[in-house]
Amino acid sequence: MKDAFGAPQSVLVLGGTSEIGLATARRLIARRTRRVWLAGRPSPGLDSAAEALRCRTRVEEVRTVDFDALDTASHQEALGKVFAEGDIDLVLLAFGVLGDQARDETDPPAAVRVAQTNYTGAVSAGLVCAGALEAQGHGSLVVLSSVAAERARRANFLYGSSKAGLDAFAQGLGDALYGTGVHVMVVRPGFVRTRMTAGLTPAPLATTPEAVATAIELGLRRRTETVWVPGALRPVMAAVRQLPRPLFRRLPL
Repeated sequence: MKDAFGAPQSVLVLGGTSEIGLATARRLIARRTRRVWLAGRPSPGLDSAAEALRCRTRVEEVRTVDFDALDTASHQEALGKVFAEGDIDLVLLAFGVLGDQARDETDPPAAVRVAQTNYTGAVSAGLVCAGALEAQGHGSLVVLSSVAAERARRANFLYGSSKAGLDAFAQGLGDALYGTGVHVMVVRPGFVRTRMTAGLTPAPLATTPEAVATAIELGLRRRTETVWVPGALRPVMAAVRQLPRPLFRRLPL
């Protein structure tokens, strides 16, 4: 349960090596979160992420759980083990892949892998966690979407379309869970400077994992349903959605 200050006591990060996920965990630990689960494929990176939280924060417990977004048949068992250990106050769905648009357009299996990771895997894990949160009667599910979900761009329509599906799913799930005590929040960051975007030219209004974490924390306290990071992207994307398609095609996006 949340403490008297509204901070989640237990957090599950799906995508345990995600820089945004870990930045959010650190920020919440500073606000009295006591227990963190990092879910991801077994790797030195996952172990290092867990050890860094143990050594550099005041968290009481950090545990890891084997989780593969693509292995949807294993999600119920893997995530069920986490909830069996006690209530989870916050689930942060933070996994995803960017892919390589130019390559993936000519490699359908690679394109499908992007879609399966970002959408199918997220639907599976999201439903498993939503069911567990509803059963315990409280908690928040935070889903990392993207501004790319707002309108497909030539430069990354494979990634954007998968995030559009995820965004719509999360909104619908939030409606389905309304009144159950479970809060679903969709987060739409713009370009975030992370390992995933290394080597790419930052877009205008580029942000950082720490800034996204700050926005997530504020959204949780306010029980917001949709968070834009930075907030200035909201009116920008509202305008972009209204652009006539012939004009939109000519923009360097």
